[in-house]
Amino acid sequence: MSITKAQQEVDNWIKDHGVRYFNELTNMAQLTEEVGEVARIIARRYGEQSEKESDKEKDLGEELADVLFVVLCLANQTGIDLQEAFAKKLDVKSKRDHDRHHMNEKLK
Repeated sequence: MSITKAQQEVDNWIKDHGVRYFNELTNMAQLTEEVGEVARIIARRYGEQSEKESDKEKDLGEELADVLFVVLCLANQTGIDLQEAFAKKLDVKSKRDHDRHHMNEKLK
């Protein structure tokens, strides 16, 4: 699914199920909460913290999808075409960082 299609799917969902978008500040807080849930799973599953029994059933993919959903909401309500913005960002990063990571001794 393209980013454009994902934005449209989220917009359709909001119209059909969500009544309206939460305001931008509420969605920013929601995004922070969702990123925190991703961080908790990664810190406990892949980091040095032990994983609590209650966290072992948490699905990292589902939590990442929650983050994506809120990002798409924010893009929609602020008029951002994420497909276009992502393409531009990838182009900038490709030009700027073309050799940077290959020359980084820390990555060898």
